[in-house]
Amino acid sequence: MTVTSPQDTSTGTPPAVGAESAGVAPREAAVRNRRWLVLVPLFGFMALTGLFLVRLLGGGDASRIPSALIGRDAPQTDLPAVEGLERDGRPVPGIAAANFKGTVTVLNVWASWCVPCHDEAPLLLQLAGDQRIRVVGINYKDQADNARRFLGRYGNPFAASGADANGRAAIEWGVYGVPETFIIGRDGRIAYKLVGPITPYNLDGVVKPEIEKALAGS
Repeated sequence: MTVTSPQDTSTGTPPAVGAESAGVAPREAAVRNRRWLVLVPLFGFMALTGLFLVRLLGGGDASRIPSALIGRDAPQTDLPAVEGLERDGRPVPGIAAANFKGTVTVLNVWASWCVPCHDEAPLLLQLAGDQRIRVVGINYKDQADNARRFLGRYGNPFAASGADANGRAAIEWGVYGVPETFIIGRDGRIAYKLVGPITPYNLDGVVKPEIEKALAGS
């Protein structure tokens, strides 16, 4: 019996070498292209995330996050008082927009449930001892009884503290998170914004110098 080599039965000639692989190469290339298309959005997301973190951390200083409100008038904020809150035996009033003019004001956004707020509370009390300035607070999404207990524990630095129950005022002030602190000049314009808690380091190195600048420049 004679053994013959494979051949194309229609033409009687053997199939061309690599005929099958010729169709495989384009398919593999298409698969690779699809993989790259899937990875492009991922790389873009990672780049944006990295940029956000750089802006957020600011080289280790969260206070470097810029604010569009710097140099502008303080938002027209009118907030009711924290219910039942007293200072020196007198009710602590809420916040009125008109109160931001005529004196340098330090406004602190705080809450009893905010862990860093517990650490910065004694430092706010220290600032409140400066008779040249007025320290006020926005109590963010808090319960009145919890807010009272918080200030009863640490002391109340606030000449006024408004209850921002729904967080609307914080949005108007461009708050990233609690706590944050603003310095408002006598002209009612925002001079400085600190993102994150007041610490012994930034109190002397940043906050007090910014207060002095507001006092000198207003």
